[in-house]
Amino acid sequence: MKAMILAAGRGERMRPLTDHTPKPLLRAAGKPLIEYTLENLAAAGFCQIVINIAHLGAQIKDYCGSGARWGLSIAYSDEGETALETAGGIAKALPLLGDAPFLAVNADIVCDFPLRELREVTPDLAHLVMIDNPPHHPEGDFALAGSGLLAAHGETKLTFSGIGVYRPELFEGVPAAPLKLRPVLDRAIRNQRIGGQKHSGLWLDIGTPDRLAEFGNLIACSNGATSV
Repeated sequence: MKAMILAAGRGERMRPLTDHTPKPLLRAAGKPLIEYTLENLAAAGFCQIVINIAHLGAQIKDYCGSGARWGLSIAYSDEGETALETAGGIAKALPLLGDAPFLAVNADIVCDFPLRELREVTPDLAHLVMIDNPPHHPEGDFALAGSGLLAAHGETKLTFSGIGVYRPELFEGVPAAPLKLRPVLDRAIRNQRIGGQKHSGLWLDIGTPDRLAEFGNLIACSNGATSV
């Protein structure tokens, strides 16, 4: 199974840090965020990686290179200066991802979910890892039914973690143009074709300078051990 790191975002909430450095290269405990992700993908057995890039993307490409130093093979989907959002970015990268299900991970999250388990998932159209709603997203995204299917409405909604396995068929007809993932998921959820599971462990969205500092402190307290 190939894996895609979604790394093309502008990082507006991180400005001015991201004015001259792409968000995935911001450092926590001396290491760029994307390097933690690459290390954990390698540890989970993912060898072929696609990274989408846009704002200051050449810096990401220069830093990560071929991926050989992590035992990986990295290909790049260059979206130009303006990112295509998640759905548009994945649609553009499909020629690099192939015909089989693939993992996609946001470049700005920290989560101790065991990624190796997702290599055994055989989704209908997608399988999403869900978490309890964080303080900055209290309304949640989708409900998780006892059947393992996601629903737009339910008694208790959970938040999408930014980790999911997708079949390329989910993106049939999706243009390689700016488009968020939510409308694509909503359509498939209405047709009961998206599954999921809940993760109750560590999860951080490194979306602000404060949360970047929090991640750095977490690493310091854990003696450098962390997850994607």
